[in-house]
Amino acid sequence: MILFLQILGAVLLAVLLAFVIVKYLPLNLRWIPSIMLLSLAVFLGFKIYNGIMEPIEFGKDKVKKFAPVVENLKIIRDAEVKFFEKYGKYTKDKALLIKFVEEAKLALTETRTVIEKLNRGGGIIIDVEKRITDTIGYEPVLKYFEGRNFKNMFKVPGVEGAEFELEIGEVEKVQGLVVPTFMARTPKKNILEGMSESLVKQELEVIQTDQIKGEYISVGSLEEVTTGGNWPPSYDKPSESKNE
Repeated sequence: MILFLQILGAVLLAVLLAFVIVKYLPLNLRWIPSIMLLSLAVFLGFKIYNGIMEPIEFGKDKVKKFAPVVENLKIIRDAEVKFFEKYGKYTKDKALLIKFVEEAKLALTETRTVIEKLNRGGGIIIDVEKRITDTIGYEPVLKYFEGRNFKNMFKVPGVEGAEFELEIGEVEKVQGLVVPTFMARTPKKNILEGMSESLVKQELEVIQTDQIKGEYISVGSLEEVTTGGNWPPSYDKPSESKNE
């Protein structure tokens, strides 16, 4: 809107100058407004170019800033999922979750089917199929985080001293069935600090499905049972595609 008003004002000024040139200025002075018109044309060209390119560059820069943030949220999610596998709940203790990844082990199980004879009485014997799960060993949780910077997973990349918010809760999925939930998030505004205020404001209000919706980048939810993030599938592609 501001760009439109600037262009409109410049066009009106150009028309006014042209009128003055034709109506009042003698021929020997017409070079002065001609230079002014040329300068105005350059100014208009710059504003139009900038108005087109600024949102494009903003879009590229925000993806570069958001991508490492999303990667850390994925690590937090994976750590919480493994913690849930072992304990049947999530945790909001950040230090505990890091220690869990470093030191904990998960049971390796094997499920087999056995047939047992069941005497129903009166000489009636039937075969009953049962499934038995045995623990056959253990594996370190750390195995799933090789090459991933899990020790710094709670730090928000690009925002000095900031950490992700981490909360846990419960949701009654169906009557009588309460399921644990978790959510980790960080405000987008802090990540985009120093960028165009008008474009940042638009970003915080975005609702398109191919964008990160809302004011936060988050994973999980306290209102529904999910371990998904609010980023689009493009952030799950190889990182080189986000650096082009």
